Amino acid sequence: MVNKILRGAVSLVGVLLGYGIVALANSIEYLNFLKEFGFYPYVIFSLIGGIIFFIISPSIIKVGKRLADSVEGELQKVPAFDMILGSVGLIIGLVIAYLISQPFLNLEIPYLGVIISIILYSLLGYLGAIVPTKKREDFLSIVSFFKRGTSKEKNLKTSSKVQPKVLDTSVIIDGRIADICKTGFVEGPLVIPEFVLEELQHIADSSDALKRNRGRRGLDILNKIQKEIDIEVIIYDKDFEDINEVDSKLLKLAQLLKGKVVTNDFNLNKVAEFHGVEVLNINELANALKPVVLPGEEMVVRVIKDGKESGQGVAYLDDGTMIVVDGGKKYIGDTISVMVTSVLQTAAGRMIFAKPKSIADKAV
Repeated sequence: MVNKILRGAVSLVGVLLGYGIVALANSIEYLNFLKEFGFYPYVIFSLIGGIIFFIISPSIIKVGKRLADSVEGELQKVPAFDMILGSVGLIIGLVIAYLISQPFLNLEIPYLGVIISIILYSLLGYLGAIVPTKKREDFLSIVSFFKRGTSKEKNLKTSSKVQPKVLDTSVIIDGRIADICKTGFVEGPLVIPEFVLEELQHIADSSDALKRNRGRRGLDILNKIQKEIDIEVIIYDKDFEDINEVDSKLLKLAQLLKGKVVTNDFNLNKVAEFHGVEVLNINELANALKPVVLPGEEMVVRVIKDGKESGQGVAYLDDGTMIVVDGGKKYIGDTISVMVTSVLQTAAGRMIFAKPKSIADKAV
């Protein structure tokens, strides 16, 4: 039934085309003789056009369906927001073209105004549709800026909202973020970008066994967060194609969402501070939770290896804190009592300097 309707519509187009050809021929001075035949040329050419288009209508319908399927497939790839933004931009571009073209249409120079109008409509319509979709992040930032400035009430509401937390690859592989979320100290939503998932997948498919295990661990941590922990998880599926580095994409996304980056990467932490992006560093949190050690305190440690300087030994606490024991090289493999001499605290971690208690007592 649908094919019959389509064939009828195509045949009607052929009839109208034949009629239009005769009307065009009558408007040309050199073909005035057609007027002598009255209405017959219109009937004959309309029938010829209708018959021709009826015969070739299956091919036209087939090509039309292929074209429609192709257009539909391309439109499905375009997000709905981009389509709306492009449509609004197209309308604005056409309105601007209309306003600019009016003075040229009033010129007495033949065809100049029409040509300029066609160029303006084509150029500004194209730019109006393309530019907003290419710069959608900037437009969203501008819109959100004006929304924040509309009233103090809206500012209060905005400030009270929980900022999204953007996870980077290193903190997912690290795994401690799942335990922190489980305790309830971190409020959602957790944003996991698609490009981070792709990087995890790439690591999990690596030929290197260590990298492969790290990648699989990261994917297991994500599954644990989604299934076992009561916190909102958002998969951000858009990419920043003009940016190559994953860390730069993370910072751009955090700026766009007005959120914070969760990481344990010291270098990313510094770059984020430079760009004005707030960072939650898991290592800094771990260091803050370590017991406070003051100079003069005693502790029992096991010296494991020698240090960088001559005569030094290195020991570790249960939480991984490094203890540099001055003169502890000869105690490697032994458990000894040491006295803390100083503590060095950095963003990368905490380092404790100590001396064997026997040496410290002699110095006193």
